[in-house]
Parts: sequence; C-alpha cells; structure tokens
Amino acid sequence: QVELVESGGGLVQAGGSLRLSCAASGRTLSLHAMGWFRQTPGKEREFVAGISVSDGNIYYANSVKGRFTISRDNAKITIYLQMNSLKPEDTAVYSCIARDAQLRAYWGQGTQVTVSS
Repeated sequence: QVELVESGGGLVQAGGSLRLSCAASGRTLSLHAMGWFRQTPGKEREFVAGISVSDGNIYYANSVKGRFTISRDNAKITIYLQMNSLKPEDTAVYSCIARDAQLRAYWGQGTQVTVSS
C-alpha cells in the first residue's frame, strides 16, 4: 500500500503562482511513476503532469506546458508541481497519483486550487 499526502493548494489571483507537494509513504520502493491530475465539477479528471520515478522522464498536458513544472525529490519520495502564470481555468481539485510496477494506482485526497480573475 502507498499513501499520498498533498499540500500547497489555495487561492491566488490570475497570473500568480502556487506550488503543490505530494509526499509518498508506505511501499514506495514499488513506485514506477507519479503525477498530477485535476478535476472540476461536471468534468472528467484531466491529466496535468507526470514524472517517471526511475529515469525522470516528464510529461505535461498541452494546456500547462510552459507554465507548470513537475519535479521530484527521490530522497523525500516527494513530487512537486510548480504552477506559474495561473489562469482562472486552472481552478480545480488537484490530485496526486502514483503507480507501481504493476500499474496499480494510488490517489491522494486532493487539494483545491482556485484562481480568481
């Protein structure tokens, strides 16, 4: 079992920045990849960014490329999402996800990000 705890959400004005953190605990040696999804009411969960635990390959949704940066701290088993130039359409609940080598998915509880115009 893997537990994920997110932090760093909040309210920010358009153009501002926020940094999300996701700390993993438990059977973390089995982790293959970690990342972030987001969801707004009435919409499907949307992929935001992902990072390979083993080789550091990074992936972004087109909607956040150039504005968001995902990074990792392997020693702390933590990933971060630096969000710059935030837009009102970035408002969502952001959830951390981790997948193990068998591609089982583990989710955090989610953190609200609200961007005011």
